[in-house]
Amino acid sequence: MKKSRPLILITNDDGISAPGLRALIAVMAKIGEIVVVAPDNPQSAMGHAITINSTLYLNKISKDGDPFIEYSCSGTPVDCVKLAVNEILKRKPDLCVSGVNHGSNSSINVIYSGTMSAAVEAGIEGIPAIGFSLLDYDWNANFDAIKSFIRKIALEVLEEGLPEGVLLNVNFPKLKEEDIKGIRICRQAKALWVEKFDKRKTPQGRDYYWLAGEFVNQDKGVDTDEWALENGYISVVPVQFDLTAHHAIQQLNTWKWNE
Repeated sequence: MKKSRPLILITNDDGISAPGLRALIAVMAKIGEIVVVAPDNPQSAMGHAITINSTLYLNKISKDGDPFIEYSCSGTPVDCVKLAVNEILKRKPDLCVSGVNHGSNSSINVIYSGTMSAAVEAGIEGIPAIGFSLLDYDWNANFDAIKSFIRKIALEVLEEGLPEGVLLNVNFPKLKEEDIKGIRICRQAKALWVEKFDKRKTPQGRDYYWLAGEFVNQDKGVDTDEWALENGYISVVPVQFDLTAHHAIQQLNTWKWNE
């Protein structure tokens, strides 16, 4: 009996026309049956935002006879996953992949990332999920160099599954395929953005601001995603959406809460 191909949901935060999304589609189409639901315009750094105060629209881009189903969505990356699961897909997908993001989502960037939040939402729905990002902000970045690695990682997840409540944050260094040293399982580096605001005035005299800043890696460990990327490796960080600080429960239970 012929085994059915896995159903794969594809989304991103750079928008439906992003080359990174097209690269991901090209890889996943060779692995399984794919459905694409992505924002109709860039939604970078939207985090886990959802649309609650305005209407949402889906525009079916694919035509009858096309090799896969494709929609653009007026909402956020998380909206895309919610609509796909609840309104478009006839069954729960075997895998959700988000990206490939134009730019890194390593370290603290995972908190702000629309790419990763879409994957997190899939994980909340019980779908094995992976967020892919390339450390290259150029719209015309070379995604061909990482396609074989995307395929390998996706196939491993389909074959092995993921621990309950866990998804993967995968970041690729900006290197030629032959220069990538391999894949490393990492922890999230302790780093942050040191931010500043460029204050200006409109012609009418009203103040406005441009956000700027510098990314500072405070972590000297050799087991982090930042170290891996700096040293030519693909970083794979297992991420959980349970934000409970379990290590702090015992200490907090020593406080005099009820006295």
